[in-house]
Amino acid sequence: MGLFKIEANYIDIFNKKIYPASITIENGYIVSIEKIDATLDEYMLPGFIDAHIHIESSFLIPSNFAHLVVQHGTVATISDPHEIANVNGIDGINFMINNSKKTEFKIFFGAPSCVPALSSEFETSGYVLDDQDVDKLMELNDIYYLSEVMDFKGVINKDVRIINKINSALTRNKVVDGHAPGLSPDLISKYVSSGISTDHECSTIEDARYKLSLGMKIIIREGSAAKNFESLHPLISECSGKYCDSLMFCFDDAHPNDILNGHINSIVARAIKYGYNFFDVLKIACINPVLHYKIPVGLLRVGDSADFIITKDIKTFKIDKTYINGKLVFSDGISHIPLISEIPINNFNCSQRSILDFKFSTKSKIIPIINCINNQIITHKTMIDSNLLAPDFQSNIDEDILKIAIINRYEKNSKISIGFIKNFGIKKGAIGSTVAHDSHNIIVVGTNDEYLCKATNTIIENKGGLCALNDEKTIIMKLPISGLMSTLPAKEIASQYIKLNDFCKNVLGSQLYDPLMTLSFMSLTVVPHLKINDKGLFDVDAFCFLDY
Repeated sequence: MGLFKIEANYIDIFNKKIYPASITIENGYIVSIEKIDATLDEYMLPGFIDAHIHIESSFLIPSNFAHLVVQHGTVATISDPHEIANVNGIDGINFMINNSKKTEFKIFFGAPSCVPALSSEFETSGYVLDDQDVDKLMELNDIYYLSEVMDFKGVINKDVRIINKINSALTRNKVVDGHAPGLSPDLISKYVSSGISTDHECSTIEDARYKLSLGMKIIIREGSAAKNFESLHPLISECSGKYCDSLMFCFDDAHPNDILNGHINSIVARAIKYGYNFFDVLKIACINPVLHYKIPVGLLRVGDSADFIITKDIKTFKIDKTYINGKLVFSDGISHIPLISEIPINNFNCSQRSILDFKFSTKSKIIPIINCINNQIITHKTMIDSNLLAPDFQSNIDEDILKIAIINRYEKNSKISIGFIKNFGIKKGAIGSTVAHDSHNIIVVGTNDEYLCKATNTIIENKGGLCALNDEKTIIMKLPISGLMSTLPAKEIASQYIKLNDFCKNVLGSQLYDPLMTLSFMSLTVVPHLKINDKGLFDVDAFCFLDY
Protein backbone atom coordinates (compact mmCIF):
# COMPACT_ATOMS: atom_id res chain seq x y z
CA MET A 1 0.00 0.00 0.00
CA GLY A 2 2.92 2.34 0.71
CA LEU A 3 2.34 6.04 1.31
CA PHE A 4 -0.27 8.30 -0.26
CA LYS A 5 -2.17 11.50 0.49
CA ILE A 6 -5.78 12.53 0.11
CA GLU A 7 -7.02 16.10 0.14
CA ALA A 8 -10.65 16.48 1.22
CA ASN A 9 -12.89 18.31 3.63
CA TYR A 10 -12.09 16.50 6.85
CA ILE A 11 -15.12 15.77 9.02
CA ASP A 12 -13.80 15.79 12.58
CA ILE A 13 -16.68 14.16 14.45
CA PHE A 14 -14.99 14.33 17.85
CA ASN A 15 -14.41 18.09 17.74
CA LYS A 16 -17.44 18.84 15.56
CA LYS A 17 -15.50 20.62 12.84
CA ILE A 18 -15.19 20.41 9.06
CA TYR A 19 -12.15 21.85 7.32
CA PRO A 20 -10.01 21.20 4.21
CA ALA A 21 -7.12 18.92 5.05
CA SER A 22 -4.35 16.80 3.63
CA ILE A 23 -4.46 13.33 5.17
CA THR A 24 -1.42 11.11 4.84
CA ILE A 25 -1.82 7.32 4.90
CA GLU A 26 1.15 4.99 5.21
CA ASN A 27 1.03 1.19 5.37
CA GLY A 28 -2.65 1.22 6.20
CA TYR A 29 -2.55 3.86 8.97
CA ILE A 30 -3.28 7.58 9.27
CA VAL A 31 0.07 9.25 9.93
CA SER A 32 -0.91 12.92 9.66
CA ILE A 33 -3.87 15.26 9.25
CA GLU A 34 -2.90 18.80 8.24
CA LYS A 35 -5.26 21.70 7.70
CA ILE A 36 -4.78 23.33 4.30
CA ASP A 37 -6.04 26.41 2.50
CA ALA A 38 -8.11 25.01 -0.36
CA THR A 39 -11.62 24.74 -1.74
CA LEU A 40 -12.54 21.07 -2.07
CA ASP A 41 -15.72 19.28 -3.12
CA GLU A 42 -15.08 15.93 -1.41
CA TYR A 43 -15.65 15.04 2.23
CA MET A 44 -13.77 12.44 4.24
CA LEU A 45 -15.16 10.74 7.34
CA PRO A 46 -14.85 7.46 9.26
CA GLY A 47 -16.64 4.46 7.74
CA PHE A 48 -20.07 3.38 8.89
CA ILE A 49 -20.59 0.47 11.30
CA ASP A 50 -23.64 -1.79 11.43
CA ALA A 51 -23.96 -2.35 15.18
CA HIS A 52 -26.01 -5.54 14.96
CA ILE A 53 -26.60 -7.80 11.99
CA HIS A 54 -27.14 -11.43 11.12
CA ILE A 55 -25.30 -11.69 7.82
CA GLU A 56 -27.07 -14.98 7.12
CA SER A 57 -30.34 -13.08 6.73
CA SER A 58 -28.93 -11.38 3.63
CA PHE A 59 -28.71 -14.86 2.03
CA LEU A 60 -25.07 -13.98 1.33
CA ILE A 61 -21.87 -15.45 2.68
CA PRO A 62 -19.79 -12.84 4.57
CA SER A 63 -17.41 -12.08 1.68
CA ASN A 64 -20.26 -11.47 -0.75
CA PHE A 65 -22.08 -9.38 1.85
CA ALA A 66 -18.93 -7.29 2.19
CA HIS A 67 -18.73 -6.92 -1.59
CA LEU A 68 -22.20 -5.35 -1.45
CA VAL A 69 -22.09 -3.04 1.58
CA VAL A 70 -18.77 -1.29 0.94
CA GLN A 71 -20.53 0.62 -1.84
CA HIS A 72 -22.60 2.26 0.91
CA GLY A 73 -19.60 3.20 3.03
CA THR A 74 -19.88 0.39 5.57
CA VAL A 75 -16.44 -0.74 6.72
CA ALA A 76 -17.35 -3.08 9.57
CA THR A 77 -20.18 -4.96 11.23
CA ILE A 78 -20.97 -6.34 14.64
CA SER A 79 -22.22 -9.73 13.50
CA ASP A 80 -24.08 -12.44 15.35
CA PRO A 81 -23.65 -15.87 13.65
CA HIS A 82 -26.63 -17.10 15.64
CA GLU A 83 -28.54 -18.35 12.58
CA ILE A 84 -25.90 -20.69 11.18
CA ALA A 85 -24.97 -21.79 14.72
CA ASN A 86 -28.51 -23.09 15.17
CA VAL A 87 -28.02 -25.25 12.09
CA ASN A 88 -24.34 -26.21 12.14
CA GLY A 89 -23.07 -25.19 15.56
CA ILE A 90 -19.35 -24.46 16.00
CA ASP A 91 -18.67 -25.56 12.41
CA GLY A 92 -21.10 -22.90 11.21
CA ILE A 93 -19.45 -20.16 13.28
CA ASN A 94 -16.03 -21.18 11.95
CA PHE A 95 -17.40 -21.14 8.40
CA MET A 96 -18.44 -17.50 8.84
CA ILE A 97 -15.17 -16.46 10.48
CA ASN A 98 -12.97 -18.21 7.92
CA ASN A 99 -14.84 -16.81 4.94
CA SER A 100 -14.80 -13.28 6.38
CA LYS A 101 -11.00 -13.38 6.70
CA LYS A 102 -10.66 -13.68 2.93
CA THR A 103 -11.47 -9.98 2.46
CA GLU A 104 -10.35 -6.61 3.88
CA PHE A 105 -13.84 -5.98 5.27
CA LYS A 106 -14.00 -6.05 9.07
CA ILE A 107 -16.56 -8.40 10.58
CA PHE A 108 -16.54 -8.77 14.36
CA PHE A 109 -18.36 -11.90 15.46
CA GLY A 110 -20.00 -12.67 18.76
CA ALA A 111 -20.54 -15.99 20.50
CA PRO A 112 -24.23 -16.88 20.13
CA SER A 113 -25.72 -17.02 23.61
CA CYS A 114 -28.95 -18.85 22.86
CA VAL A 115 -28.64 -21.82 20.52
CA PRO A 116 -31.46 -22.69 20.40
CA ALA A 117 -33.21 -19.41 21.28
CA LEU A 118 -34.83 -21.17 24.23
CA SER A 119 -33.60 -24.44 25.72
CA SER A 120 -33.84 -27.63 23.65
CA GLU A 121 -36.91 -28.67 25.64
CA PHE A 122 -38.80 -25.85 23.92
CA GLU A 123 -37.68 -26.35 20.31
CA THR A 124 -35.47 -28.49 18.09
CA SER A 125 -32.40 -26.95 16.49
CA GLY A 126 -29.52 -28.54 14.63
CA TYR A 127 -27.12 -27.85 17.47
CA VAL A 128 -27.07 -26.90 21.14
CA LEU A 129 -24.39 -24.51 22.41
CA ASP A 130 -24.09 -25.03 26.16
CA ASP A 131 -22.32 -22.75 28.63
CA GLN A 132 -19.05 -24.68 28.27
CA ASP A 133 -19.14 -24.25 24.48
CA VAL A 134 -19.74 -20.53 24.89
CA ASP A 135 -16.93 -20.24 27.42
CA LYS A 136 -14.50 -21.80 24.93
CA LEU A 137 -15.70 -19.44 22.21
CA MET A 138 -15.25 -16.43 24.47
CA GLU A 139 -11.57 -17.34 24.83
CA LEU A 140 -11.00 -16.78 21.11
CA ASN A 141 -9.56 -13.54 19.76
CA ASP A 142 -12.02 -13.81 16.85
CA ILE A 143 -14.99 -13.53 19.25
CA TYR A 144 -15.57 -9.97 20.46
CA TYR A 145 -18.76 -10.16 22.50
CA LEU A 146 -21.64 -12.34 23.70
CA SER A 147 -24.44 -12.13 21.17
CA GLU A 148 -27.99 -11.12 21.99
CA VAL A 149 -29.28 -12.84 25.11
CA MET A 150 -32.74 -13.94 24.00
CA ASP A 151 -33.56 -16.12 26.97
CA PHE A 152 -34.84 -13.25 29.10
CA LYS A 153 -36.76 -15.72 31.25
CA GLY A 154 -33.54 -17.53 32.10
CA VAL A 155 -31.78 -14.27 32.92
CA ILE A 156 -34.58 -13.02 35.16
CA ASN A 157 -34.84 -16.36 36.95
CA LYS A 158 -31.03 -16.54 37.21
CA ASP A 159 -30.80 -19.84 35.34
CA VAL A 160 -27.21 -20.91 35.94
CA ARG A 161 -26.73 -21.93 32.29
CA ILE A 162 -27.40 -18.48 30.85
CA ILE A 163 -25.76 -16.64 33.77
CA ASN A 164 -22.58 -18.66 33.17
CA LYS A 165 -22.58 -17.52 29.53
CA ILE A 166 -22.96 -13.88 30.54
CA ASN A 167 -20.18 -14.18 33.08
CA SER A 168 -17.92 -15.81 30.49
CA ALA A 169 -18.04 -12.54 28.58
CA LEU A 170 -17.93 -10.12 31.51
CA THR A 171 -14.91 -11.76 33.14
CA ARG A 172 -13.03 -11.28 29.86
CA ASN A 173 -14.12 -7.64 29.59
CA LYS A 174 -16.30 -8.40 26.58
CA VAL A 175 -19.69 -6.83 25.89
CA VAL A 176 -23.00 -8.66 26.38
CA ASP A 177 -25.75 -7.84 23.88
CA GLY A 178 -29.41 -7.86 24.85
CA HIS A 179 -32.73 -8.86 23.33
CA ALA A 180 -35.62 -7.82 25.55
CA PRO A 181 -38.79 -6.88 23.66
CA GLY A 182 -41.97 -6.06 25.53
CA LEU A 183 -40.77 -6.67 29.08
CA SER A 184 -42.30 -4.79 32.00
CA PRO A 185 -40.12 -2.16 33.73
CA ASP A 186 -39.57 -4.46 36.71
CA LEU A 187 -38.42 -7.34 34.51
CA ILE A 188 -36.23 -5.04 32.41
CA SER A 189 -34.46 -3.87 35.57
CA LYS A 190 -33.71 -7.45 36.56
CA TYR A 191 -32.56 -8.25 33.03
CA VAL A 192 -30.18 -5.27 32.85
CA SER A 193 -28.72 -5.95 36.29
CA SER A 194 -27.11 -9.13 34.93
CA GLY A 195 -24.62 -7.04 32.95
CA ILE A 196 -26.41 -6.86 29.59
CA SER A 197 -25.63 -3.51 27.99
CA THR A 198 -27.54 -3.12 24.70
CA ASP A 199 -30.94 -3.71 23.14
CA HIS A 200 -32.01 -3.53 19.49
CA GLU A 201 -35.56 -4.76 20.05
CA CYS A 202 -37.26 -1.50 21.10
CA SER A 203 -40.35 -0.81 19.02
CA THR A 204 -41.72 1.99 21.22
CA ILE A 205 -39.92 5.09 22.38
CA GLU A 206 -41.20 4.61 25.94
CA ASP A 207 -39.48 1.23 26.12
CA ALA A 208 -36.26 2.72 24.74
CA ARG A 209 -36.32 5.66 27.15
CA TYR A 210 -36.69 3.40 30.16
CA LYS A 211 -33.85 1.16 29.05
CA LEU A 212 -31.67 4.23 28.48
CA SER A 213 -32.48 5.39 32.01
CA LEU A 214 -31.06 2.09 33.28
CA GLY A 215 -27.80 2.67 31.41
CA MET A 216 -28.47 0.48 28.39
CA LYS A 217 -27.38 1.51 24.93
CA ILE A 218 -30.15 1.45 22.33
CA ILE A 219 -29.46 0.23 18.80
CA ILE A 220 -32.01 1.78 16.45
CA ARG A 221 -32.99 -0.90 13.94
CA GLU A 222 -34.16 -0.42 10.38
CA GLY A 223 -34.09 -3.88 8.83
CA SER A 224 -36.24 -5.75 6.34
CA ALA A 225 -38.63 -7.27 8.87
CA ALA A 226 -38.60 -4.76 11.72
CA LYS A 227 -38.44 -1.05 11.00
CA ASN A 228 -38.15 1.00 14.18
CA PHE A 229 -36.50 4.23 13.02
CA GLU A 230 -39.76 6.15 12.74
CA SER A 231 -40.70 5.27 16.31
CA LEU A 232 -37.27 5.85 17.85
CA HIS A 233 -35.60 8.70 15.97
CA PRO A 234 -36.61 11.38 18.56
CA LEU A 235 -34.02 9.72 20.80
CA ILE A 236 -31.34 11.31 18.65
CA SER A 237 -32.17 14.79 19.95
CA GLU A 238 -33.03 13.53 23.44
CA CYS A 239 -29.58 11.94 23.68
CA SER A 240 -27.75 14.79 21.97
CA GLY A 241 -24.35 16.06 23.01
CA LYS A 242 -22.40 13.98 25.47
CA TYR A 243 -25.28 11.50 25.83
CA CYS A 244 -25.41 10.46 22.17
CA ASP A 245 -22.90 7.72 22.92
CA SER A 246 -25.94 5.72 24.10
CA LEU A 247 -27.24 5.17 20.54
CA MET A 248 -26.18 3.10 17.52
CA PHE A 249 -27.75 2.08 14.19
CA CYS A 250 -28.29 -1.41 12.79
CA PHE A 251 -30.00 -3.40 10.05
CA ASP A 252 -30.32 -6.66 12.06
CA ASP A 253 -32.06 -8.94 9.52
CA ALA A 254 -31.83 -7.40 6.07
CA HIS A 255 -32.39 -8.90 2.66
CA PRO A 256 -30.08 -8.10 -0.28
CA ASN A 257 -32.78 -6.31 -2.29
CA ASP A 258 -33.02 -3.78 0.54
CA ILE A 259 -29.25 -3.49 1.03
CA LEU A 260 -28.75 -2.87 -2.69
CA ASN A 261 -30.47 0.47 -2.14
CA GLY A 262 -28.59 1.50 0.98
CA HIS A 263 -27.22 0.42 4.32
CA ILE A 264 -26.30 2.49 7.41
CA ASN A 265 -25.78 5.47 5.09
CA SER A 266 -29.52 5.43 4.35
CA ILE A 267 -30.37 5.74 8.05
CA VAL A 268 -27.85 8.55 8.41
CA ALA A 269 -29.39 10.41 5.47
CA ARG A 270 -32.87 10.12 6.96
CA ALA A 271 -31.73 11.35 10.35
CA ILE A 272 -30.00 14.37 8.84
CA LYS A 273 -33.03 15.10 6.64
CA TYR A 274 -35.14 15.14 9.82
CA GLY A 275 -32.92 17.94 11.10
CA TYR A 276 -30.88 16.18 13.77
CA ASN A 277 -27.42 17.44 14.66
CA PHE A 278 -25.02 16.42 11.89
CA PHE A 279 -22.17 15.43 14.20
CA ASP A 280 -24.43 13.56 16.63
CA VAL A 281 -25.80 11.44 13.80
CA LEU A 282 -22.32 10.59 12.53
CA LYS A 283 -21.13 9.78 16.04
CA ILE A 284 -23.98 7.27 16.32
CA ALA A 285 -23.18 5.73 12.93
CA CYS A 286 -19.37 5.77 12.95
CA ILE A 287 -17.96 6.15 16.44
CA ASN A 288 -20.21 4.60 19.09
CA PRO A 289 -20.04 0.95 17.92
CA VAL A 290 -16.23 1.11 17.79
CA LEU A 291 -15.96 2.41 21.34
CA HIS A 292 -18.67 0.21 22.83
CA TYR A 293 -17.51 -3.09 21.32
CA LYS A 294 -13.80 -2.22 21.55
CA ILE A 295 -13.19 -3.17 17.94
CA PRO A 296 -10.06 -2.28 15.93
CA VAL A 297 -11.64 0.07 13.41
CA GLY A 298 -10.10 3.43 12.61
CA LEU A 299 -11.91 6.65 13.54
CA LEU A 300 -9.92 8.94 11.25
CA ARG A 301 -7.41 10.07 13.85
CA VAL A 302 -3.64 10.06 13.63
CA GLY A 303 -2.45 6.54 14.48
CA ASP A 304 -5.75 4.87 13.51
CA SER A 305 -6.09 2.28 10.80
CA ALA A 306 -7.20 3.97 7.59
CA ASP A 307 -10.87 2.95 7.51
CA PHE A 308 -12.75 5.83 5.93
CA ILE A 309 -15.12 6.96 3.21
CA ILE A 310 -15.24 9.79 0.72
CA THR A 311 -18.39 11.47 -0.55
CA LYS A 312 -19.37 14.65 -2.35
CA ASP A 313 -22.85 14.58 -0.83
CA ILE A 314 -23.29 14.97 2.93
CA LYS A 315 -27.06 14.94 2.67
CA THR A 316 -27.75 11.66 0.87
CA PHE A 317 -24.34 10.11 1.65
CA LYS A 318 -23.99 8.50 -1.72
CA ILE A 319 -20.49 7.08 -1.41
CA ASP A 320 -17.72 7.71 -3.93
CA LYS A 321 -14.90 5.74 -2.31
CA THR A 322 -14.42 3.38 0.60
CA TYR A 323 -11.05 2.52 2.16
CA ILE A 324 -10.32 -0.24 4.67
CA ASN A 325 -6.83 -0.56 6.17
CA GLY A 326 -5.72 2.02 3.63
CA LYS A 327 -6.86 -0.17 0.73
CA LEU A 328 -9.38 1.14 -1.79
CA VAL A 329 -12.26 -1.35 -1.65
CA PHE A 330 -14.90 0.66 -3.54
CA SER A 331 -14.59 3.37 -6.18
CA ASP A 332 -16.36 4.60 -9.31
CA GLY A 333 -19.33 2.35 -8.64
CA ILE A 334 -17.21 -0.80 -8.48
CA SER A 335 -16.61 -2.97 -5.42
CA HIS A 336 -13.07 -4.32 -5.18
CA ILE A 337 -13.98 -6.89 -2.50
CA PRO A 338 -13.62 -10.25 -4.29
CA LEU A 339 -16.62 -12.51 -4.82
CA ILE A 340 -15.71 -15.85 -3.26
CA SER A 341 -17.34 -19.24 -3.65
CA GLU A 342 -17.36 -21.74 -0.79
CA ILE A 343 -18.11 -25.44 -0.45
CA PRO A 344 -21.57 -25.58 1.18
CA ILE A 345 -22.17 -26.95 4.64
CA ASN A 346 -25.64 -28.06 5.71
CA ASN A 347 -27.66 -30.07 8.21
CA PHE A 348 -30.76 -31.63 6.71
CA ASN A 349 -32.25 -34.93 7.74
CA CYS A 350 -35.97 -35.09 7.02
CA SER A 351 -37.99 -37.14 4.57
CA GLN A 352 -40.79 -36.28 2.17
CA ARG A 353 -44.23 -35.66 3.66
CA SER A 354 -47.77 -36.61 2.66
CA ILE A 355 -50.90 -34.48 2.60
CA LEU A 356 -52.28 -36.49 5.52
CA ASP A 357 -49.42 -35.21 7.71
CA PHE A 358 -50.96 -31.73 7.59
CA LYS A 359 -54.44 -32.65 8.80
CA PHE A 360 -55.73 -30.89 11.91
CA SER A 361 -58.82 -31.14 14.09
CA THR A 362 -59.93 -29.81 17.46
CA LYS A 363 -62.86 -30.12 19.84
CA SER A 364 -62.24 -26.65 21.27
CA LYS A 365 -64.87 -24.05 20.46
CA ILE A 366 -62.42 -21.17 20.78
CA ILE A 367 -58.85 -21.45 19.50
CA PRO A 368 -55.87 -19.07 19.44
CA ILE A 369 -54.42 -17.87 16.16
CA ILE A 370 -51.34 -15.81 15.33
CA ASN A 371 -52.08 -12.29 14.14
CA CYS A 372 -49.06 -11.10 12.16
CA ILE A 373 -48.21 -7.40 11.75
CA ASN A 374 -46.76 -5.84 8.62
CA ASN A 375 -43.11 -4.73 9.00
CA GLN A 376 -42.88 -6.06 12.55
CA ILE A 377 -41.61 -9.29 14.08
CA ILE A 378 -43.96 -9.11 17.04
CA THR A 379 -47.41 -10.67 16.67
CA HIS A 380 -50.72 -10.56 18.54
CA LYS A 381 -52.81 -13.44 19.83
CA THR A 382 -56.39 -13.54 18.60
CA MET A 383 -59.04 -15.97 19.84
CA ILE A 384 -61.50 -17.15 17.20
CA ASP A 385 -64.51 -19.46 16.94
CA SER A 386 -63.20 -22.77 15.62
CA ASN A 387 -66.29 -23.02 13.44
CA LEU A 388 -64.66 -20.44 11.18
CA LEU A 389 -62.31 -23.25 10.08
CA ALA A 390 -64.64 -26.24 10.30
CA PRO A 391 -65.08 -28.80 8.98
CA ASP A 392 -61.72 -29.40 7.24
CA PHE A 393 -59.52 -26.97 9.26
CA GLN A 394 -57.44 -25.83 6.31
CA SER A 395 -58.18 -22.13 5.85
CA ASN A 396 -60.83 -19.45 5.71
CA ILE A 397 -59.93 -17.18 2.79
CA ASP A 398 -62.74 -14.70 3.48
CA GLU A 399 -61.46 -14.13 7.02
CA ASP A 400 -57.81 -14.31 5.89
CA ILE A 401 -57.05 -17.18 8.26
CA LEU A 402 -54.53 -19.66 6.88
CA LYS A 403 -52.87 -22.80 8.14
CA ILE A 404 -49.24 -22.51 9.21
CA ALA A 405 -46.97 -25.49 9.86
CA ILE A 406 -43.46 -26.23 11.11
CA ILE A 407 -41.63 -29.34 9.93
CA ASN A 408 -38.57 -30.46 11.89
CA ARG A 409 -35.70 -30.55 9.37
CA TYR A 410 -33.28 -32.33 11.68
CA GLU A 411 -35.26 -35.50 12.46
CA LYS A 412 -37.04 -37.87 10.11
CA ASN A 413 -40.81 -38.35 10.36
CA SER A 414 -41.32 -36.10 13.37
CA LYS A 415 -44.85 -34.84 14.00
CA ILE A 416 -45.68 -31.63 12.17
CA SER A 417 -46.63 -28.66 14.32
CA ILE A 418 -49.77 -26.92 13.05
CA GLY A 419 -51.47 -23.63 13.81
CA PHE A 420 -53.39 -20.83 12.12
CA ILE A 421 -52.40 -17.30 11.20
CA LYS A 422 -54.18 -14.12 10.14
CA ASN A 423 -53.15 -11.24 7.83
CA PHE A 424 -51.00 -13.14 5.33
CA GLY A 425 -53.54 -12.50 2.60
CA ILE A 426 -52.70 -15.47 0.36
CA LYS A 427 -55.71 -16.32 -1.80
CA LYS A 428 -54.56 -19.57 -3.37
CA GLY A 429 -51.23 -21.31 -2.91
CA ALA A 430 -48.46 -21.55 -0.32
CA ILE A 431 -45.08 -20.14 0.64
CA GLY A 432 -42.36 -21.80 2.68
CA SER A 433 -38.80 -21.40 3.91
CA THR A 434 -35.91 -22.88 5.86
CA VAL A 435 -35.13 -19.36 7.05
CA ALA A 436 -37.28 -19.74 10.16
CA HIS A 437 -35.83 -18.01 13.19
CA ASP A 438 -34.10 -19.25 15.08
CA SER A 439 -33.86 -23.02 14.71
CA HIS A 440 -34.51 -22.82 10.97
CA ASN A 441 -36.85 -25.72 10.62
CA ILE A 442 -39.16 -25.67 7.59
CA ILE A 443 -42.01 -23.18 7.94
CA VAL A 444 -44.94 -23.08 5.49
CA VAL A 445 -48.21 -21.17 5.24
CA GLY A 446 -50.93 -21.74 2.67
CA THR A 447 -54.54 -22.10 1.70
CA ASN A 448 -54.84 -25.90 1.81
CA ASP A 449 -52.97 -29.03 2.84
CA GLU A 450 -52.03 -29.95 -0.72
CA TYR A 451 -50.19 -26.68 -1.25
CA LEU A 452 -48.51 -26.93 2.16
CA CYS A 453 -47.30 -30.44 1.39
CA LYS A 454 -46.01 -29.51 -2.05
CA ALA A 455 -44.11 -26.48 -0.73
CA THR A 456 -42.59 -28.59 2.06
CA ASN A 457 -41.46 -31.35 -0.28
CA THR A 458 -39.99 -28.85 -2.76
CA ILE A 459 -37.85 -27.41 0.04
CA ILE A 460 -36.85 -30.90 1.23
CA GLU A 461 -35.83 -31.90 -2.31
CA ASN A 462 -33.49 -28.92 -2.44
CA LYS A 463 -32.30 -29.28 1.16
CA GLY A 464 -33.24 -25.72 1.96
CA GLY A 465 -34.43 -22.53 0.39
CA LEU A 466 -37.43 -20.28 -0.13
CA CYS A 467 -40.47 -21.48 -2.03
CA ALA A 468 -43.74 -20.08 -3.36
CA LEU A 469 -46.29 -21.89 -5.49
CA ASN A 470 -49.80 -22.23 -6.83
CA ASP A 471 -51.40 -24.55 -9.39
CA GLU A 472 -49.54 -23.00 -12.31
CA LYS A 473 -46.09 -22.26 -10.97
CA THR A 474 -43.50 -23.31 -8.38
CA ILE A 475 -40.56 -21.05 -7.58
CA ILE A 476 -37.63 -22.18 -5.42
CA MET A 477 -34.71 -19.98 -4.39
CA LYS A 478 -31.99 -22.43 -3.41
CA LEU A 479 -29.96 -21.78 -0.26
CA PRO A 480 -27.41 -24.61 -0.22
CA ILE A 481 -25.38 -23.28 2.72
CA SER A 482 -27.26 -24.39 5.83
CA GLY A 483 -30.57 -23.64 4.13
CA LEU A 484 -29.73 -19.98 4.85
CA MET A 485 -27.23 -18.67 2.31
CA SER A 486 -26.16 -18.84 -1.30
CA THR A 487 -22.74 -18.31 -2.87
CA LEU A 488 -24.34 -16.24 -5.63
CA PRO A 489 -23.51 -12.52 -5.87
CA ALA A 490 -25.84 -10.07 -4.18
CA LYS A 491 -27.43 -8.75 -7.37
CA GLU A 492 -28.30 -12.23 -8.57
CA ILE A 493 -29.74 -13.45 -5.27
CA ALA A 494 -31.56 -10.13 -4.83
CA SER A 495 -33.10 -10.50 -8.28
CA GLN A 496 -34.31 -13.99 -7.40
CA TYR A 497 -35.74 -12.76 -4.13
CA ILE A 498 -37.52 -9.81 -5.72
CA LYS A 499 -39.19 -12.13 -8.26
CA LEU A 500 -40.19 -14.51 -5.48
CA ASN A 501 -41.54 -11.70 -3.28
CA ASP A 502 -43.46 -10.19 -6.21
CA PHE A 503 -45.02 -13.59 -6.91
CA CYS A 504 -46.13 -13.84 -3.28
CA LYS A 505 -47.79 -10.43 -3.48
CA ASN A 506 -48.96 -10.00 -7.07
CA VAL A 507 -49.97 -13.59 -7.81
CA LEU A 508 -50.70 -15.24 -4.45
CA GLY A 509 -52.25 -12.04 -3.08
CA SER A 510 -50.31 -11.26 0.10
CA GLN A 511 -50.58 -7.64 1.24
CA LEU A 512 -47.48 -7.82 3.43
CA TYR A 513 -44.45 -5.75 2.45
CA ASP A 514 -42.21 -8.83 2.63
CA PRO A 515 -44.26 -12.03 3.13
CA LEU A 516 -41.31 -14.43 3.29
CA MET A 517 -39.42 -12.27 5.77
CA THR A 518 -42.52 -11.99 7.94
CA LEU A 519 -43.03 -15.75 7.74
CA SER A 520 -39.46 -16.38 8.90
CA PHE A 521 -40.18 -14.68 12.25
CA MET A 522 -43.41 -16.50 13.04
CA SER A 523 -41.33 -19.23 14.70
CA LEU A 524 -39.25 -16.89 16.87
CA THR A 525 -40.52 -17.82 20.32
CA VAL A 526 -38.60 -15.13 22.18
CA VAL A 527 -40.52 -12.24 20.60
CA PRO A 528 -44.10 -11.53 21.76
CA HIS A 529 -46.81 -12.49 21.65
CA LEU A 530 -47.83 -15.75 19.96
CA LYS A 531 -45.48 -17.87 17.82
CA ILE A 532 -45.18 -21.44 16.58
CA ASN A 533 -42.23 -23.81 16.50
CA ASP A 534 -41.73 -27.51 15.85
CA LYS A 535 -43.17 -28.40 19.26
CA GLY A 536 -46.34 -26.36 19.10
CA LEU A 537 -48.06 -23.01 19.46
CA PHE A 538 -46.14 -20.93 22.01
CA ASP A 539 -47.56 -18.12 24.13
CA VAL A 540 -44.51 -15.92 24.74
CA ASP A 541 -46.18 -13.87 27.48
CA ALA A 542 -47.33 -16.91 29.46
CA PHE A 543 -44.15 -18.74 28.40
CA CYS A 544 -45.92 -21.99 27.64
CA PHE A 545 -47.30 -24.10 24.83
CA LEU A 546 -51.02 -23.91 24.21
CA ASP A 547 -53.42 -26.82 23.86
CA TYR A 548 -56.13 -26.29 21.30
